[in-house]
Amino acid sequence: MRIGFFVWEYPPALVGGLGTYAEYVTQEYVDIGHDVSVFTLNPGNLKTREILRGVEVHRPLIADASNVFPFFVVDDLKKWGTNIRLFNDIFIYNILSATKFLNGLIKKEKYNFDVVCVHDWLSSIAGLVVKNETNIPVVFHAHSTEWGRSSGQGSDVVSHFENAMAQKADRIITVSYAMQRDLIQHGWPQNKLSMVWNGVDAERYDPSKINQDDVKRIRDMYGVPQDWSMLLYVGRLTWVKGVRNILQALPTVLKEFPNTKLVILGKGEEQRDIVETAERLNIKNNVVYRFDFVPESERILHYAAADICVFPSTYEPFGIVSLEAMSMEKPVVVGARGVVGFREQVISTGPDQCGMHINGEDPADIAWGIKETLRHPEKARNWGENGRKRVLEFFTWRKVADETLKIYESLLE
Repeated sequence: MRIGFFVWEYPPALVGGLGTYAEYVTQEYVDIGHDVSVFTLNPGNLKTREILRGVEVHRPLIADASNVFPFFVVDDLKKWGTNIRLFNDIFIYNILSATKFLNGLIKKEKYNFDVVCVHDWLSSIAGLVVKNETNIPVVFHAHSTEWGRSSGQGSDVVSHFENAMAQKADRIITVSYAMQRDLIQHGWPQNKLSMVWNGVDAERYDPSKINQDDVKRIRDMYGVPQDWSMLLYVGRLTWVKGVRNILQALPTVLKEFPNTKLVILGKGEEQRDIVETAERLNIKNNVVYRFDFVPESERILHYAAADICVFPSTYEPFGIVSLEAMSMEKPVVVGARGVVGFREQVISTGPDQCGMHINGEDPADIAWGIKETLRHPEKARNWGENGRKRVLEFFTWRKVADETLKIYESLLE
């Protein structure tokens, strides 16, 4: 097949899990033997067209029209304030990418695309344009929703794009059963919905390939002695991730396990709140922040250095970070209430247990999950080993690619 792939973020311009998904799944498609043309955002310093590991990547150069939108857009968009520049970039990326796809590749260069996939509302405008202009099947990949990210307080414009793309798409693929149920409850067409879990590169996230000197360097960098326990959070610092709830849980943990330090790795709008919360709770000596998007190679070393990984999300349709930790044989404490895919990844009881399920909204429950894991180090090591076994069986990128391609192929039939 020849696949048109519209995604807002793609290496080297990564922001979060969507870019990681896009990078790995497109490379799997190419390795299997398919042709992939990616259309993605250009921050202004990248090539407008290149081949990356067999994937053809297009990044049209955008321009700033943010002061034009307030003249004609709806009131909802006017409320974006300075964030109107973000909408500008997304809108122009979509329009330029769609026109390049239609006029440059199809009409001029005679590409014959079998299927087009668009990822989240961030590429839905391009998907709608392609549906208007061609008969090519369009698949809408819904990795999250505006109502979920904002607890129902988000942008009406964004929700409109999501709903319009859901109605126009030939098929919708989402990332967990929890997300699938949520979409159905919000009125998305059930007959179009399919579910495919995300994955992780278990060859890169492999504890047997780790140099212990590098592990020591990471722990030394954060001031974590070898006989202390290191808790690790990796991800965006936004309210749905529950990071502040870990901080509120930490005083209870420290009463029983005082030699514990929490390392927070990521960036987002809650950075200041996190610092202030740690100071208010008088735990700043047991918390280290690194407000940065750390390259994957170094992120892997952080997992290797950790004793427990904690991800108490309250809205997380999938959540690749738990797979990364499990692949590195680390026990995980994960949010399992609400629209959260972690509970489908992590087994919390029985002989195959690989972590603890907690209510990410409840600091007391988070503290309980962490303490239960710290109390039983031998069991925790076994949970980590079980986690990697589960990853190898159910969560490889090849398995993700194979299952997704079957859905694409069914549209061609």
